[in-house]
Amino acid sequence: MTNTSLSNPDLIPTTAAQRTWRWWHFAALWVGMVMCIPAYTLAASLIESGMSWSQAVGTVFLGNLIVLVPMLLIGHAGAKYGIPYAVLARASFGTQGAKLPALLRALVACGWYGIQTWFGGQMIYTLAGVLLGHPLGGDPLPGLGISAAQFGCFLLFWALQFWFVVHGIDAIRKLETYTAPIKIVICFVLLWWAWDKAGGFGPILDQPSAFTDGGKKAGQFSSVFWPSLTAMVGFWATLALNIPDFTRFARSQRDQLVGQALGLPGPMGLLAALAVFVTSATVVIYGKALWDPVDLASRMTGAAVLIALIVLLIDTVSVNLAANLVGPAYDFSALAPSRISYKAGGMLTCGIAIVMMPWKILASTQGYIFTWLIGYSALLGPVAGILIVDYYLLRKTELAVDELYREGGRYSYSSGWNAAALIAFAVGVAPNVPGFLNAAFPAAFPDIAPAFKAIYTYAWFAGLALAAVVYGLLMAGKAQAHPLPRTAL
Repeated sequence: MTNTSLSNPDLIPTTAAQRTWRWWHFAALWVGMVMCIPAYTLAASLIESGMSWSQAVGTVFLGNLIVLVPMLLIGHAGAKYGIPYAVLARASFGTQGAKLPALLRALVACGWYGIQTWFGGQMIYTLAGVLLGHPLGGDPLPGLGISAAQFGCFLLFWALQFWFVVHGIDAIRKLETYTAPIKIVICFVLLWWAWDKAGGFGPILDQPSAFTDGGKKAGQFSSVFWPSLTAMVGFWATLALNIPDFTRFARSQRDQLVGQALGLPGPMGLLAALAVFVTSATVVIYGKALWDPVDLASRMTGAAVLIALIVLLIDTVSVNLAANLVGPAYDFSALAPSRISYKAGGMLTCGIAIVMMPWKILASTQGYIFTWLIGYSALLGPVAGILIVDYYLLRKTELAVDELYREGGRYSYSSGWNAAALIAFAVGVAPNVPGFLNAAFPAAFPDIAPAFKAIYTYAWFAGLALAAVVYGLLMAGKAQAHPLPRTAL
């Protein structure tokens, strides 16, 4: 029978009545998540590393095209069985072992949730300064390192998002669906504004690649391209794992496939191009490149600044809730289903986001996009490899859903832990650890072998491939792949 320590109303398979998401809901979800400040600024990091604008936009598009593959593969299980990621992981990691990948995913999301909330608070801080006619200012508070005004704006934005936590995932779906078309229109309005103000697009578009013959980094393109591509994949690596948390509400398999294919790679590439075009124009308008849309909005005049900052606020709320709240809410619930509901998991995520003090993470981490993104992709890539091999190659997409919620069944392995998955995960992560330590703490770990640095360059790819191969070998002949009945819980 179903074990209450493994199940609650939020974790059981969705019913037919709950499956209301059509392809346009998924497309709108992705448009809503793509249109965010960190995604807007991704192209900046690539251009600063020496790429031309076309190389930067192409790298962003390719990275998102690659991550779409595991997104669709793992999303299949959610649409077919109506189960969230934390429950799907039980098939490979075990009923208790699945708590490890769930916790990893949740903690990464808490970090992102806090970072995005800080960005939102900074927008309120900027908006308040514009409306008052002067910056809010103030001395840093002891222990926090930011002013009372900054902290108050952070908490205000935190509270704004908390309303959606209380009202559940359907409120998030409606927010994404209604705001996605507005975001698309605003992007084109911003593009027209930049072109009009600058009398065309500026020098960034004319800047050649630094990797061409005679350039500052001639012949070094691959050494920049591969870690950049890994970072682009890592940007959505968290969603590639917990996408079943959304696809479990799909009306059909086709809805999640079409919606995601339309909503992710294309809009992400277009946003990168928009960022490049607008920023290139800011060189002409303001005399320097402004990659930060909040900084750009604060320099506008009249009603434009108010409209721009409000749109950015709505944008940050929608992406943060969808990308960084839904997943950890389910993951925390799966850690202790009898005590933590989806709503309680969401509240826990919000609480951890404050405790992490994201402004300190951003202030103390140099090149955080690459260190942060590649670093956690080294953890999440192996999990994706294990899930895909288990679901497709070993079980042929057939699961005994009721046994995912039972101790002592086929997914319990040894006391709820599948040693094969743990070994495969460790093998996938281990080669990336030295490279991560060198990237994150170069002064403390300066003498890392070049081979480990090279492996870390491909962290997500290397981790996924290694874990997939090891798990497949260890589980050969052990998983039951024949059709299994899906009995009601």
